[in-house]
Amino acid sequence: MTADTVDTTAGSAPWAPGDHILWRYRGNGTDRVHICRPVTVVQDTDELLAVWMAPGTDCVKPLLADGTAIHEEPLDTRYTKPRTTVVSRWFGTGVLKLARPGEPWSVWLFWDAGWGFKNWYVNLEEPLARWAGGVDSEDHFLDIAVYPDRSWEWKDEDEFGQAQRAGLMSAGQAARVREAGRAAVAVIESWGAPFAGGWENWRPDPSWTVPALPADWDRSPAGIRA
Repeated sequence: MTADTVDTTAGSAPWAPGDHILWRYRGNGTDRVHICRPVTVVQDTDELLAVWMAPGTDCVKPLLADGTAIHEEPLDTRYTKPRTTVVSRWFGTGVLKLARPGEPWSVWLFWDAGWGFKNWYVNLEEPLARWAGGVDSEDHFLDIAVYPDRSWEWKDEDEFGQAQRAGLMSAGQAARVREAGRAAVAVIESWGAPFAGGWENWRPDPSWTVPALPADWDRSPAGIRA
């Protein structure tokens, strides 16, 4: 079943395990989608949306207009040069993404090629906005890595600071993001959901296929009919 065959607007049925949806991010300071990842629904309840991004998935990612990869550009000009998007295949191991309704972060799980668990990754972002084809958010630059021994560390603080200097994030928004990060740390230190849920032992259904990237991956949710 593809995303547009399911109406997930308010009051309608949740997605079913195995459904294909889009997990997207808008560019900061714009309504334009610049990251799109087709994913398979693992679980969709009032408490948790869990999706699987399979190895070999064709995804959309941002790229500088001159062809330079974002993370190869020096930090001081990384967020000021013109950008475009490119379709790129996800060649790494798969990623399990977990999001609780209304929380300003999602939690991603990473494994090595032999299913040895590596770490959780707390991606600070706008709470997910659901639409018929998937979920949309906006990344907030600052992240937290969490390791199997329950230790943790802030990630990408340099990008978080540069985004503010580049005008992509106001001082007020940055303060709210940092506050959200501290709230996430409190959950980590108390080993609350989803860290205590045993998701590191989860495995995808071997019958699942890799979702395709639709040609209209950047379509607006407004007016989409299920």
